[in-house]
Amino acid sequence: MRKILLSIKPEYVKSILAGDKRYEFRKVRCHSVVDRIVIYATSPWKQVVGEVDVRGVIEDEPEIIWKQTAKYSGISKTFFDQYYEHANKAIAYQLGKVHRYPQSLSLHDFGVLAAPQSFVYLS
Repeated sequence: MRKILLSIKPEYVKSILAGDKRYEFRKVRCHSVVDRIVIYATSPWKQVVGEVDVRGVIEDEPEIIWKQTAKYSGISKTFFDQYYEHANKAIAYQLGKVHRYPQSLSLHDFGVLAAPQSFVYLS
């Protein structure tokens, strides 16, 4: 099983944990096939709160991605457009079952020294 750790804003982490946000958007796709995303909630939480299964990855032009994911995007169209401004490619990780940790962990528990700007592979 291949895992990556992603830094995600707490407002979006709440939506993922609640099952409302079923896609995580990125500008860069991992080179390896990823089975799970480990969720690091950024400031002010600064904690690893759980994991989510990856059901698939969609890669296409931003407008096509939005049409496919809008209902469960968990973000506004305005935010989406700002995020992908000047981009010709968008990545959407389709999220599956959420595995919330009974107790939050630190990045150091995963051997990670600092929150990643994009992602970091975990063993």
